[in-house]
Amino acid sequence: MIVERHVLYPGSFDPVTLGHLDILTRALKLFEKVTVVVAHSGKAGMLDISERVDLFRASVTGLPGVEVHPFDGLLVDEVAKRGADAVIRGIRTQGDYEHEWTLAGVNALLAADIEYIYLLARPDLAAVSSSLVRDVIRHGGPLDKLVPSPVVKALARRGN
Repeated sequence: MIVERHVLYPGSFDPVTLGHLDILTRALKLFEKVTVVVAHSGKAGMLDISERVDLFRASVTGLPGVEVHPFDGLLVDEVAKRGADAVIRGIRTQGDYEHEWTLAGVNALLAADIEYIYLLARPDLAAVSSSLVRDVIRHGGPLDKLVPSPVVKALARRGN
């Protein structure tokens, strides 16, 4: 019997960036199935939940083993609900590391059996964050080196 290794990739993805997609494609080298779970509550609220889910789905069309779903609630509950083996996250900066360390500590108190895997951002993508992308959008800057083409097209249609 072949066991499919399954990981959850949580985030607000407001919007999904090329850095997020890099972490996802690298996770697919480690796991047969990656379920992206897009949090209802985002940090900034530029895009609503359905837009964020749709844009992530459009950005991963054709990638086998990837599903994208919204979620609301505790991550540890979502891991159990989806039957995942672990959670994967990207680390860009020391601040990300500190934030993830705190979250992992609290989550370990809630569900000690969940493993957390951290992938370091590639140097050429380490500066790319959703917050930075939102700033570029507000100032009318080019997005093609920051976000996948479905996001560029959707934001252009919106007038962003």
